Amino acid sequence: MFDWIQKLADWLVLDVLKLEAGKHLTEALNFFIYDSVKILLLVLVIIFFMGIVNSYFPVEKVRNYLSRKKLYGFEYLVASLFGTVTPFCSCSSVPLFIGFVKGGIPLGVTFSFLITSPLVNEVAIGLFIGLFGLKTTVIYVVSGVLLGTISGIILQKLKLEKYLSPWVQQVLANSQKETEQFEIEHTPFKDRIPAIWKETKTILKGIVPYVLVGIAIGGLMHGYIPEGFFEKYMAKDNWFAVPIATIVAVPMYSNASGILPVAQVLVSKGIPLGTAIAFMMGVVGLSLPEAMLLKKVMTLKLIAIFFSVVTLCIIISGYLFNIIF
Repeated sequence: MFDWIQKLADWLVLDVLKLEAGKHLTEALNFFIYDSVKILLLVLVIIFFMGIVNSYFPVEKVRNYLSRKKLYGFEYLVASLFGTVTPFCSCSSVPLFIGFVKGGIPLGVTFSFLITSPLVNEVAIGLFIGLFGLKTTVIYVVSGVLLGTISGIILQKLKLEKYLSPWVQQVLANSQKETEQFEIEHTPFKDRIPAIWKETKTILKGIVPYVLVGIAIGGLMHGYIPEGFFEKYMAKDNWFAVPIATIVAVPMYSNASGILPVAQVLVSKGIPLGTAIAFMMGVVGLSLPEAMLLKKVMTLKLIAIFFSVVTLCIIISGYLFNIIF
């Protein structure tokens, strides 16, 4: 399917730039060109497709639905699934999280959205398909949705509302379920295309720098770091590799576009897939910038509990991935 991209990369590197095959620079540049073209094409297609989905299933309708309906526990799954169709990093998910809380949606349900949104979205899915294949992508998406769902249920059972900031508690005390009905627009599909394409370009423009930087780092690692370098420290038989990878990732910050190419190279260098994915989830789903934003709506104790629960679930996911693969 992507052979033509590999041929293009080989032609540019070997024939146009006249670089010598087998050299570190040649390998790094070839990797960068191949992955950049492949990933950006996949992301473009998937963002456009999800734009069509979002045009019929907007944020306001989901929030309104969740605040009005009793779903007998399935609301956590619905919130996690909604997180998969929102192209946000952890920091840009926080404003929507605040809106969910203000709308009267249970705290655990909003956590389910907050956890899943940066981990599983159309950008991450497009990258995963291109880097790891369809089977691994399906397993990753399912595990990401389950991670958000289970974490949300656990956090709800802990009854943490008292640890929200005083501002949010006041909002919750005065909030009522929204009563206005959203107008149903019967806009024909063909008339929605221009707006969807405009939004696709906006999203793509925003993530391209992250994609290119991530692939560039991956290319340098691919071309210059010797085989087995990482495996020495994070081998599958090292029982502590997954928690170490997860904890080390927390101080870092990136979105899926920037970190997934790096995860691919880590796997190619010998790190087990589960360990690399745990590292990626830690970078994307848990970050210091996210904690700073959450300080607006949570106390430090609640942030610590939230991070601890999600970290534990990520570590478990990493071990499961290592067992499966």
